[in-house]
Amino acid sequence: MPEHERRSILAELTPPFTVVKPAVQTSPLVVCSPHSGRVYPKAFLAKSRLDPLTLRKSEDCFVDEIFAHTVDLGAPMIAARFPRAYLDVNREPYEIDPQLFGRSLPDWVNSQSVRVVGGLGTIARIVADGEEIYPPGLMPLEVALQRVEKLYIPFHDALLSLIEETRQIFGYAVLLDCHSMPSSSGHAHAQRPDFVLGDRYGASCDPRLTRFLKDAITGLGYDVHLNRPYAGGYITEHYGKPTLGVHTIQLEINRGLYLNEHRMTATAGYYELERNIALLTTRLLAKIPVIFERYAAAAE
Repeated sequence: MPEHERRSILAELTPPFTVVKPAVQTSPLVVCSPHSGRVYPKAFLAKSRLDPLTLRKSEDCFVDEIFAHTVDLGAPMIAARFPRAYLDVNREPYEIDPQLFGRSLPDWVNSQSVRVVGGLGTIARIVADGEEIYPPGLMPLEVALQRVEKLYIPFHDALLSLIEETRQIFGYAVLLDCHSMPSSSGHAHAQRPDFVLGDRYGASCDPRLTRFLKDAITGLGYDVHLNRPYAGGYITEHYGKPTLGVHTIQLEINRGLYLNEHRMTATAGYYELERNIALLTTRLLAKIPVIFERYAAAAE
């Protein structure tokens, strides 16, 4: 990558993510929105074979805004500014697709994961509906390594700091990893549920947290599935360590509830969803100390 192009991209993505903390953190909840970034570097747009609107099909549009109120409730929040189509921080740092970079990849690269094979590695080859992002031809591996070094690693360092700071204050931390999903799957356009909760089949958090969220969301009138079709990505798997007092759960929202998926604009349903998410998080913050009181007691 030419030096002037690299500098231009870094300038556009400075800062690469936002961390918003309450004046006083009163909740052990940490909110993460890794896929809602919407700053598309000009050089990336110029090299993509897709138009900007098509590239946004992988974006968790407005999810950071839907959960922004949690800061006012005493919970810190981190959100990426770069888009998922450019770099996916919900992957291992080096899930590298050999179709993009050639087959002579270093031994430490994971080039065979299910996500890579599907075209959705750390540097995605496709957008959500399967369209190829890049024109034919290989790009230098240094392109991927630079995105990891300049964007991925700082994002995860900041997320880990929020988790550890929270755990030091409260004796434990609850990470809510927030996403959105297309309203239908590719299988005969089958409709997806309103929400999907992913806890890695019970491995990433106390099951009482999962049950509470499922019941609370159902109580708001929504259809909720557990771990299907999304059991939680790298963030849920990597940070969810209940035995160490870090409980992580992934929350997927059906875009059909609030978004025109063709124009990527909010519909009238956005405001109802925003109100209901505010109700949900308020109830969650009240319930978390009850669920995890033994962790807090151990820290005292």
